[in-house]
Amino acid sequence: LRRVVSKKTMNATWQQLEISLERPQIDEAVNCIFHTLMLHRSMGKFHYRGEGRFHVGTLGTEDVVCDLMNLTYVRLSSADLASALSRDIAIFGNLMREKEEIYTGYISIEFYEKRRRGWPFGFEAVPWEIWMVHVNVVNPTTIHEHLQYRDLVGDSLSEIIFQICEHINRPVYMPKMPIMSELNLVFNTGFRDVQPYLYTIRHHLNPNGKLSITSAVHRLIRGTIAM
Repeated sequence: LRRVVSKKTMNATWQQLEISLERPQIDEAVNCIFHTLMLHRSMGKFHYRGEGRFHVGTLGTEDVVCDLMNLTYVRLSSADLASALSRDIAIFGNLMREKEEIYTGYISIEFYEKRRRGWPFGFEAVPWEIWMVHVNVVNPTTIHEHLQYRDLVGDSLSEIIFQICEHINRPVYMPKMPIMSELNLVFNTGFRDVQPYLYTIRHHLNPNGKLSITSAVHRLIRGTIAM
């Protein structure tokens, strides 16, 4: 199930994760991955006392018990952030469920900063970290396969969480802490209780390609990591 690809582009670190899921599991699995990323790519709200003087609010966490796979993960306890992520992920998940001829799709979360381009061009969005999740759809035909997949997907998502934490702990580029007047060039300030780095979520459906349950289980068991 999990294939991890790591690349460095001119401006951004690029990571690709591959996972095989039943259609109903898509939203829950992608939420798990994106919330794990947000746990490490968010800060408490900045409270300024004049330019250059500020303190950072605290962040709370909560456990999430998955309904469709054997997994519990940790996310930030921000209802607003959870709602925003779920809304974007649901668009992708609904499309993957509605179009039964679609068996593969991609959903990505890109962290970026805004840089001035000079008058009169305004700002440009420059990504510094991109995580792409490649989703393969499988359709178990027996109860045994379904139950087997519930366990294997949970195990594989645990491995993905480990891979994310391993990457996060490496020395990687991070935007500099901004001054008060430039806070919104680095952080999304629209949430009441959390301040994630600026991000955008994109998705793409691939009408070609179908993964058999046998191939998917083999990938799950192997847990291959490939370029």
